Amino acid sequence: MRMLVIFLFATVSGYVISQDLLGPITIDELKNKPYEEWFTVEYDNYNPFVKTTDQLKPLLQGVDIQVFMGTWCSDSQMQVPAFYRILDTVGFKGKISVIAVDEDKKTPSGSATDNEISYVPTFIFYKNGKEINRIVEAPVDFLEDDMLTILSGAAYKHIYQD
Repeated sequence: MRMLVIFLFATVSGYVISQDLLGPITIDELKNKPYEEWFTVEYDNYNPFVKTTDQLKPLLQGVDIQVFMGTWCSDSQMQVPAFYRILDTVGFKGKISVIAVDEDKKTPSGSATDNEISYVPTFIFYKNGKEINRIVEAPVDFLEDDMLTILSGAAYKHIYQD
């Protein structure tokens, strides 16, 4: 009986600990266990290029950002903290919403489907309510370089565009 109780406790505890987030989330959720283990390391280890962030800062005025990610996804675990590090470096004050998807890239509200999310993370940039462009799964160069290209109005194709 004692072994059964220990087994059930370990099984339930493992399930709760490995539970992935789904739907709208906050950065505070990513800064707490169990996600903070990867979030903090990646955030602290990412050093944005100052020359690029200096150019990026004024271009972020009036920009809203939507991020689709998976807490289960290694690319999200690497890119999302780096993205937040860039935003913190430039003092971003705009609106950012983060939506966690399941492994099928779905959300309870259908927002991932509505935004044609096939790969995560996906960073979508909006100005005046219209999508400017997006970074899909990984940057072509570095996150801040791709952001600068997008927000400066230069031609940009994410890694899955033809």
